Amino acid sequence: MVPYTLEGAYCLHQMFKIRWSAWKALDDPRRAQIVTEAQTLLEEMRPEGTGIYSMLGHKGDLMFVHFRPAMDTLNAVELRFAQTGLADYLEPTSSYLSIVELGLYESTQRIHRILREKGLEPNTEAWDVEVEQELARSRKAMEARLFQPIPEARYLCFYPMDRRRGEEKNWYTVPFNDRARMMEEHGKIGRRYAGIVKQIITGSIGFDDWEWGVDLWSDDPVQFKKLIYEMRFDEVSAIYALFGTFYMGVRTLPEELRELMAGRRP
Repeated sequence: MVPYTLEGAYCLHQMFKIRWSAWKALDDPRRAQIVTEAQTLLEEMRPEGTGIYSMLGHKGDLMFVHFRPAMDTLNAVELRFAQTGLADYLEPTSSYLSIVELGLYESTQRIHRILREKGLEPNTEAWDVEVEQELARSRKAMEARLFQPIPEARYLCFYPMDRRRGEEKNWYTVPFNDRARMMEEHGKIGRRYAGIVKQIITGSIGFDDWEWGVDLWSDDPVQFKKLIYEMRFDEVSAIYALFGTFYMGVRTLPEELRELMAGRRP
């Protein structure tokens, strides 16, 4: 039994290094012109679902996070920014493409039970019609979670992750009920941080190198460490989780870009 999922907004993370030597070689009027152009575009993109973050560490200097209702729209965002003068002074270091995803372990069990009670056989036309009707109702009820604005919290932690598919431990061969139990226990930890850490899970199977992307927002970055540390002790993380590279950023508004590009924290 494969758990059903609901999909929402598409998501693109872009990480860049600033070519500081080339940038500092420009005269002040040209730098001001370039920043003004970028600010205008980013201010326009902000209510559409774009966030800017000043990154910490060697993995980059700027991270843009874009949420859009369609993949084509994400591509348009990427192309529009690439035409700005600022893009000439940014070197891509990484990117990540995914889509907001809600896993429905509990709902999958319920839907299968209801349809079997109706005498329907899995993977028949009648079964598929009933499933889609159930998912449509769930999609409507969960719309606010599938298409939500970027949180305004000060700090962002992003990382990709997988479930193990090795010879000894393979998440996808674990019986459905066991996976559902582990995911329920895993979710309880996250719910204890409600109001402290905002989390958006995106699926990337078929889109990028890992299976999921995890975005965490908080006004206290220590909470990222506490949450992830605690989760690593639960069964699903301790046995089946593989974590990718972690990226940390500090929220930066478009109007703060001038200070940032002058080498000062706004």
